[in-house]
Amino acid sequence: MMATRFDPRVIRRDFPTLEQLIHGKPLAYLDNAATSQKPQAVLDALDAYYEHDNANVHRGIHELSRRATIGYEEAREKVGRWINAKESAEVIWTKGTTESLNLVAMAWGLDHVAEGDEILISVLEHHSNIVPWQILARRRGATLRYIEIDDEGRWILEDLDTLLNERTRMVAISHVSNALGTINPVQRVIEAAHRVGAVVIVDGAQGAVHTKVDVQALGADFYAFSGHKMCAPTGTGVLWGKRELLEEMSPYQGGGEMINVVSRDESTWAALPHKFEAGTPNIAGAVGFGAAVDYLADIGMDGIIAHEKALLAYALERMAEIPGMNVYGPRSLEERSAVISFTLGDAHPHDISTILDTQGIAVRAGHHCAQLVMKHFGVSSTARASFYLYNIEEDVDRLVEGLGEVARIFG
Repeated sequence: MMATRFDPRVIRRDFPTLEQLIHGKPLAYLDNAATSQKPQAVLDALDAYYEHDNANVHRGIHELSRRATIGYEEAREKVGRWINAKESAEVIWTKGTTESLNLVAMAWGLDHVAEGDEILISVLEHHSNIVPWQILARRRGATLRYIEIDDEGRWILEDLDTLLNERTRMVAISHVSNALGTINPVQRVIEAAHRVGAVVIVDGAQGAVHTKVDVQALGADFYAFSGHKMCAPTGTGVLWGKRELLEEMSPYQGGGEMINVVSRDESTWAALPHKFEAGTPNIAGAVGFGAAVDYLADIGMDGIIAHEKALLAYALERMAEIPGMNVYGPRSLEERSAVISFTLGDAHPHDISTILDTQGIAVRAGHHCAQLVMKHFGVSSTARASFYLYNIEEDVDRLVEGLGEVARIFG
């Protein structure tokens, strides 16, 4: 497949999962912020690896190992180009954003954060970008500080200069909110953090999906993201880091592949990136990640972003027609990505999701691993519809029709 222009109706044919019926109804998949569907090109890449090249990487001399290693490292290079890394050695394979964030919290944080130091995060963060820093702060006697949010779910940055000081060691912030879709002004915070000598990691789990990411232009020290939200297999992720920081960090895990020499009393580490990739990696997942990047690059991020914005605008307009609808997040389309978090009258979000599911419409319900956000808005949970490159206006129309039924039931 490749259309000469962006055409979601053509694109959706590449995704076999979208062709099925759910409870006798065509599937409208609107849970993309949790995970995306996989195109045939990725499925074919996984099949080809397991059918023809299945072997362990790096340590084998035989032909299958050679081919597996080539595929594994070529995928790393593709991902590096996708985010404009200075070199592919700065791209560390992980199993997802969560592991990438934990890697930095432990491998960098334990050696650089001391008693009395401070770590700055925001109320908008996913639990994966809160809990590791809580663990680190407790172990090291450090203090967590928070960037607060306003009534639209945007960072309040007027007091940023007081939140950052000479004791700030780490700033951990999200590029795009998974709960509200807020596109955060991360570059402003990165620049301010660097002025006080702090290191910055960006949670890009949603950013790498819905924005163009250039890690060199962004200026962060680390950038973490997952493959499964951008058409790649589950269990795949990346930690990008500046070489000088990765070089000085201790390994996150010990074992095979990440060593150079092992003696009775000590060991030396392999060169980047292998120092952080102990054991047999998710080789097929990496190959699939490379295929996903190829697929998205062929379509083009400009077209994907424009399509998502148009679909988001259409969805917000249509959902505003429903009595009792309450949508959370920024009002400005320029400040939000293709995520709509909402409540509807007295209907519990779980009931909303259950009713929609009977009509073949998949949305997420819960706190979205963002309980601080829910507490800020005075709710325990929301329903969340999230869009991607293969969604079309008919998906939105069916969502609105289904929500109308919810409103009638609970009205």
